[in-house]
Amino acid sequence: MAPSSIVIIGASLAGAKAAEGLREAGFEGRLTLIGDEHELPYERPPLSKGYLQGKEERGKIFVHPPGWYADQNIDLLLGVAVTGIDRDRRTVARADGHTVAYDALLLTTGAGPRHLPVPGADVDGVLSLRKVSDSERIKSLFGSASRLAFVGGGWIGLEVAAAAREAGVAATIVEMESLPLLRVLGPEVAGVFADLHRDHGVDLRTGARVAGILTDGRRATGVQLADGARVDADAVIVAIGAAPNTELALEAGLDVANGVLVDASLRTSDPNIYAAGDVANAFNPLVGKHIRVEHWDNARRQPKAAARAMLGEQVADDRVPYFFTDQFDLGMEYAGYVEPGGYDSVVVRGELASRKFISFWLADGRVRAGMNVNIWGVNDQIQRLVRSGQRIDPARLADPNTPLEELGA
Repeated sequence: MAPSSIVIIGASLAGAKAAEGLREAGFEGRLTLIGDEHELPYERPPLSKGYLQGKEERGKIFVHPPGWYADQNIDLLLGVAVTGIDRDRRTVARADGHTVAYDALLLTTGAGPRHLPVPGADVDGVLSLRKVSDSERIKSLFGSASRLAFVGGGWIGLEVAAAAREAGVAATIVEMESLPLLRVLGPEVAGVFADLHRDHGVDLRTGARVAGILTDGRRATGVQLADGARVDADAVIVAIGAAPNTELALEAGLDVANGVLVDASLRTSDPNIYAAGDVANAFNPLVGKHIRVEHWDNARRQPKAAARAMLGEQVADDRVPYFFTDQFDLGMEYAGYVEPGGYDSVVVRGELASRKFISFWLADGRVRAGMNVNIWGVNDQIQRLVRSGQRIDPARLADPNTPLEELGA
């Protein structure tokens, strides 16, 4: 029987897109969207890109204009924390003492920044980036600080460091691996981003471990490295990844492993509860395993699949994972999914040094992922190659004179 009342916990991009998807699919019942932030649901990419750089107005980050939720008859509850889920009664408990009943429940609780487990990590001047308020605090540093230290050379750390340099602030990145993005791109391609940042004046220190945060007794003054070196800074930005917000799911007794475990239709171990976005460890039929994807495109599209599933449609979310980044004069798109050690060769179409190329990660001759750097209009073809699962001749894949459309057809 179709639900008459649906509750979404997490007024995020994923939560807002789920609500949008439900109304688009014809759901006319009671729809409640609950979030613990006081902001309207917003998109996160601008927080480390355009909004952080001052190129994008605040009003542009929101998923929908303020009046949209009322127009769609959505009960939007902001600044309201959810304290528990009663699966037997099918109710959600709020911190203000009220409860909300549901027939179907969707978790879009997202993820939170990982804590740096070293002395001094909790002092003032140690920041992370997750919320719009975090982005605004970091943006304010661009006008007051002369030097910033970054712990972690992943996508967020690199993007914010690039924004700092473009604002004229000195930036030092401390990365424990031998290259930034090593686990994502592998040694064959990760060096492109190391060279990019060094060429733009970033002090990139690889193979370095943080022993503690330096302080003056009140606030952070830099980073102490395990080898005895120190990085002086006016503030420290920690970007060492995110952990899924699974506390509610755990307390409710749902299956959890690196996120809330869901099947291809985004259904949890409770048939009335679904999960989508950063918090969901979803079975992807294309990849053939559970994967948890923290990127914008996943939070934008996966919740709409969950919405259709909640309304009784047969759904299998088998999209090709996708993300993008912009750093200095480099823009790129990445499609596919490859774990460390999950490929046996990398084919490059173009020259890495030019920062204008397409790279492909192959396993058993099949394209598992592809990345187009400063080359546009090709990502759909890359996704087609990933989805096809066909063996591709590496020589033709590397040849820029061979149209991608002719491969894997």
